[in-house]
Amino acid sequence: MPERPVGGRRWLWLSALVVVLDQATKALAEWFLDPARPVDLLPVLALHLTHNRGAAFSLLADAGGWQRGFFIVLTVAVVAFLIHWLGRLQTAERLAAIGLALVIGGALGNLVDRIASGEVVDFIDAHWGHWHWPAFNLADSAITVGVALLLWDGIRGKGRSAE
Repeated sequence: MPERPVGGRRWLWLSALVVVLDQATKALAEWFLDPARPVDLLPVLALHLTHNRGAAFSLLADAGGWQRGFFIVLTVAVVAFLIHWLGRLQTAERLAAIGLALVIGGALGNLVDRIASGEVVDFIDAHWGHWHWPAFNLADSAITVGVALLLWDGIRGKGRSAE
């Protein structure tokens, strides 16, 4: 007899934790960091306060302002879909539930910024010499880890896709 869905929504506490930690680290970054003075932590890692009006990799950052509403609506729609998917998971689909919860939390963390100021606070700067990866934040990290867990779960073949 197949397990019936019990609602992976019980993992939404993890999403909430990501939002709280993301907003706290962004507040600390804005309080302590000067955008003109990056703080080197390691030869390949610095703290550098930036603000991004666009999406990943500053996509549409210079689009004139319409992108704010677009990204808000898109994020709300994607989060609603992901919460629905999360609620349909079986109890045994723990890895997929954790992955979805991380993506939801990260998306909501950046959504808070976008609603509040129209831009997302980024402050983690990974670099190699003069080559810099686009600055990111804890929300972006949660999304990346969440997507990696979902991919791993799918590759293992034990997860169920959203129907």
